[in-house]
Amino acid sequence: MASVLGTCSTATLAARPLSSPTSRTSIPSLSLTQGQSCGTKFYGGLRIHGKKSRARFHVASVATEVNPSEQAQRLAAKESQRPVYPFAAIVGQDEMKLCLLLNVIDPKIGGVMIMGDRGTGKSTTVRSLTDLLPEIKIVAGDPYNSDPEDPEAMGPEVRESIIKGVQLPVATTKINMVDLPLGATEDRVCGTIDIEKALTEGVKAFEPGLLAKANRGILYVDEVNLLDDHLVDVLLDSAASGWNTVEREGISISHPARFILIGSGNPEEGELRPQLLDRFGMHAQVGTVRDAELRVKIVEERARFDKNPKEFRVSYEAEQDKLQQQITSARSGLSSVQIDQDLKVKISRVCSDLNVDGLRGDIVTNRAAKALAALKGRDKVTPEDIATVIPNCLRHRLRKDPLESIDSGLLVIEKFYEIFS
Repeated sequence: MASVLGTCSTATLAARPLSSPTSRTSIPSLSLTQGQSCGTKFYGGLRIHGKKSRARFHVASVATEVNPSEQAQRLAAKESQRPVYPFAAIVGQDEMKLCLLLNVIDPKIGGVMIMGDRGTGKSTTVRSLTDLLPEIKIVAGDPYNSDPEDPEAMGPEVRESIIKGVQLPVATTKINMVDLPLGATEDRVCGTIDIEKALTEGVKAFEPGLLAKANRGILYVDEVNLLDDHLVDVLLDSAASGWNTVEREGISISHPARFILIGSGNPEEGELRPQLLDRFGMHAQVGTVRDAELRVKIVEERARFDKNPKEFRVSYEAEQDKLQQQITSARSGLSSVQIDQDLKVKISRVCSDLNVDGLRGDIVTNRAAKALAALKGRDKVTPEDIATVIPNCLRHRLRKDPLESIDSGLLVIEKFYEIFS
């Protein structure tokens, strides 16, 4: 699996939105098969399409050609960005990479919590995911990345415009990744009053924050276990409801805030609150590479990247493209993946026998197993798929026993083999 992962590639609208409420374990080896590509290569920036309003509450888009000058501008903009270490060039850490890929394929898995030793490439791996993120349709110029076809993922202005029958331009862009700094203020995260408009125009206006920017994208928190409690409360509220509600100086606004929450941290620096830990769909543990030859390879690859980032990225461009195509194919085939009733019952038995609180463990395990089957180009989940993902889905949901010396992931896999055999 290491070699392949390293190289493989409307509905009726309401007037206002409704807020709805260790060490590594031994797992079976897998061989991933290349899926058929059904996506197009992305050159950076937005691709703006024409639009036609076929019905009062529906926005349809018609693609338009991109002229060579616009394409050249996008390529130049991409080249001017800070180079990111290629995902395909990351050596080892297969558990972490697999969890990230599965969440890109099915964002409803709920994100990843990555815990491990310092200096093991956690932040580098997460940020390298940006090159592989697929494209989505958004309403052009909307600060909330509103989905033109899903009323539940629209910002307030877009909803009002569509209800009034206004035609809106549709754009295509890559899924956005937003970094949440530990020192961020609550106003910067949630949004606040637009001071410029208040002073120049004398009107109250809302300035969206990081949660608005992360809507339909990825919110990454490095050293998440050091995050201030008041920001943790904000993330809990948004993750639970999918909406961010802001009450500021006479302004009350709600906007969609559905994001894949990815966090990383070092367990030596403190534990995470159980309420926030449960919001992460999967939990990946990374450790320091002990093999001397592998360590030398990692050092050499990093030295090559630091010496000439552009040349290094070009050398992995083909592998990056293959992996991006495989992700695109898996996303398109995910809806056709089936899981037998017998396997669903056994998954729930594992969760029940391990005294996992709630049903999130059952739901996430089913979703992750389907995403893995789609990544491998199959339309049916096998017990091997479940064995691969179930430790990551349940490890962080087990009740802590201070007298228990055995790793929680090992407990999960032992219970799996006990029930599935």
